[in-house]
Amino acid sequence: MRCGTVRLDDSRTLKCWRLNHCYDGPVAPELHHDERITAFGLFAEAYTGLVARLSAQLAEHSLSLVEFEVLIRLARSPDHRLRMTELAGQVALTTSGITRVVDRLERDGLARRQACPSDRRGSWAVLTSAGLTRLAGALPGHLALLERHFTGRFRTDELDLIVTRLRDIRDDVHPGARPS
Repeated sequence: MRCGTVRLDDSRTLKCWRLNHCYDGPVAPELHHDERITAFGLFAEAYTGLVARLSAQLAEHSLSLVEFEVLIRLARSPDHRLRMTELAGQVALTTSGITRVVDRLERDGLARRQACPSDRRGSWAVLTSAGLTRLAGALPGHLALLERHFTGRFRTDELDLIVTRLRDIRDDVHPGARPS
């Protein structure tokens, strides 16, 4: 990809690549107010605020946000199980990170490991009935918060578009998170 150079006033230069928006060299102060930065900043602030509220609600059910994410992904999967490596990708953890989370869930009886018959090195994380019960207890409050602070602010067609765009972004920046 070729780098193009844009000359700004005062002899400042800005090198940019059209597709990946990579900037090199002195940057014009006008770029500090670029709407892309504003959009991402607002997204990050909204996400951080939502995480704080959701985490507090889940703590009432003795769950962390990542434990909830693991349980909900297991609940939504066939036979309530996922390969540990696939689960790690979906919740954006390393293999050692997912091992620690599943260890905690297993200790609390919310999940268990199952050997993979086709791959002796691999294992499945499986949702237990206790995990399903804990999830069922946490979901009504979780959904109410999501509705109040996120999804309830959009018409159905707007929410469908947001979900589509978020999947596109997720698949681009974190392809390992895409369910198989």
